[in-house]
Amino acid sequence: MIGRLSGILLEKNPPQLLVDVQGVGYEVDVPMSTFYNLPGVGEKVVLFTHQAIREDAHLLFGFGNAEERAVFRQLIKISGVGARTALSILSGMSIADLAQAVTLQESGRLVKVPGIGKKTAERLLLELKGKLGADIGAGHAHPVHDAQADILNALIALGYSDKEALLALKTVPAGAGVSDGIKQALKALSKG
Repeated sequence: MIGRLSGILLEKNPPQLLVDVQGVGYEVDVPMSTFYNLPGVGEKVVLFTHQAIREDAHLLFGFGNAEERAVFRQLIKISGVGARTALSILSGMSIADLAQAVTLQESGRLVKVPGIGKKTAERLLLELKGKLGADIGAGHAHPVHDAQADILNALIALGYSDKEALLALKTVPAGAGVSDGIKQALKALSKG
């Protein structure tokens, strides 16, 4: 399997690149998040890759970092989500946004991505729950998002349903710390 390419960027035609690696030109499909951060044509480029071998094609997908590739690989494991859909998701939202949508179970954010319907969004949230969250995207997420995820997880651990915990989380001010946020959310739950 081809796991990484390092060479000269010959062509950029979204979403496809042509990368020359010692005389061999590799066609690589990339998400727009990677595409926007590419060097100019004729410059050196390094991509983490995922190779997909099908009966009718050998495809190579490239990513600017290993984290993006890991999320892509998680996405294509989900039934009904192919490589093109996974690229569309990574093009339509950052890894941190995707991780937050999964943590907070917000299907509305996924439905905004072209090619993702309500049923696919719900399946994505269900399949990625626990696999994509605090560990992936933590390096890019804002501290507020991490605090909100911790508050949500604490409420669920205390026995509240996902729905109750999410409703209570909406009453917590955006800049609240974890302990203050939990106290405020519990106060809101006790009033309900």
